[in-house]
Amino acid sequence: MFDYLGLSYIGAGFGAGLIVTGAALGIGRLASSAIEGMARQPELSGDLRTAMIIAAALIEGFTFFALVVTFMLATKEPVALPAAPAPAPAAPAAEAAH
Repeated sequence: MFDYLGLSYIGAGFGAGLIVTGAALGIGRLASSAIEGMARQPELSGDLRTAMIIAAALIEGFTFFALVVTFMLATKEPVALPAAPAPAPAAPAAEAAH
């Protein structure tokens, strides 16, 4: 009955790995660009830092939401398929005309 859980856990692990990897790359690229901008224009470092923190928080929020959805789908019970209708009884064979 619970044979489906094995594959769903593998899928959830794979999905979580992709989510976290994407978030890490996004935040890393965001920080890299912000630091480069601060180095080029030090007078804007306060504004860049604020924008970077807000963007990083939005990325992390989306990441946590995606992880929750991934694990909810992994542990969701399968939907029971409707039973196939019983076959109709066979009609009596027409008697041959006498």
